[in-house]
Amino acid sequence: MAVLEVGINLGMKNLVDIKYYSSSDKILNPDIRARFLTGLKNFLSELFDDKINVISLSNFEIICYYKMVQLTGEDDNKPQPLLTFAIIERGTNHNFVKQHLKEIVSSFLNRFPINDIFSKKPKYFKKFIPRIDEILGDLRLTIDDRIKTLFRD
Repeated sequence: MAVLEVGINLGMKNLVDIKYYSSSDKILNPDIRARFLTGLKNFLSELFDDKINVISLSNFEIICYYKMVQLTGEDDNKPQPLLTFAIIERGTNHNFVKQHLKEIVSSFLNRFPINDIFSKKPKYFKKFIPRIDEILGDLRLTIDDRIKTLFRD
């Protein structure tokens, strides 16, 4: 039960992407994944008036949480989803992971002004990675890795 990867997207733009395990490498590259998740979110919202929550694959699941954000004073800018996602091993508690994703979004919005979120390149947000690691704690470790930490000298 572990988070294999975490990311933050603004619409179709990937802002932060952290891989904890290489087993998630073949799922989707960050740019394609951002477009896929945004497209799926829009599809579900328009067709079913519903939100994206969990996407199940054969070996993994993708948990999503988003908040709509918009530049203030810009009438022509439509709100965009600030979407956080976690690629997890099957069997990991969805609600527990989603609570962490909510905390990541909240912390991200407190740390960066909306103007920066819309205008800065992904490199600018790399300094937020230690905060994500802190929020996830040992949730980013597989059971094997957790056991190994108990028996280190």
